Amino acid sequence: MTIITWNCNMAFRKKANIILQHQPDILVVQECEHPDKINFTTHQQQPTGICWFGDNKNKGVGIFCYNGFTCQLHKAHIPALKYIAPVKIKNGSSSFMLYAVWANNPQDKDGAYVTQIWKALAHYKRLIRKANTIFAGDFNSNTIWDKPRREGNHSTVVQQLAKKGIGSTYHKYFNQQQGKEAHPTWFLHRNAQKPYHLDYCFASDNLLQNLHNVEIGAAAFWLQYSDHMPVISRFHQMHT
Repeated sequence: MTIITWNCNMAFRKKANIILQHQPDILVVQECEHPDKINFTTHQQQPTGICWFGDNKNKGVGIFCYNGFTCQLHKAHIPALKYIAPVKIKNGSSSFMLYAVWANNPQDKDGAYVTQIWKALAHYKRLIRKANTIFAGDFNSNTIWDKPRREGNHSTVVQQLAKKGIGSTYHKYFNQQQGKEAHPTWFLHRNAQKPYHLDYCFASDNLLQNLHNVEIGAAAFWLQYSDHMPVISRFHQMHT
């Protein structure tokens, strides 16, 4: 199973075939237009499931499923959390819960970015399970920007996920520490000299045990399409 998260920097309809070359089963796309604006007949793969959420039809979050996977937005989702939503993913008798993330809510005076994830962890506390759970998306955060006096900083979000047995696929595969990532996923103003790591895929332990590999898109190629690099997590065949 291949899960890809990518902030496409808008106009996904013009870039879909580029990311689809990596043959995702589940594709989470931030800054994605509403599916009504996408002509799927021009794509090299046809989705078998589509979910989208947001309040701007030009710039929301799209979840596209392929190869028999389907998706359904969970009834527990609340609009107040903007672009963080639980989505039930199914393929036959197998299923898992995907929390699609785009930490971006300028209207929230408490904090637009990682605070959104912190609030989501609290709101969905009873829904988040220790197995068959994935958080994937643009977190807009990194440990390097922690504010020690703020309870909901990046490190505390990572710690809260860890308490549920949920860890980063990238950090596990590359044996990296939070805040010291060797592979950037975002370049400020698409400047190769200003790299940061903001995009993540976190998975529960039972899924991490089946992790095959992780790939971060190369800036030399992807910067022509977006300021974000795709995060590609591949898992061995598994039955959830």
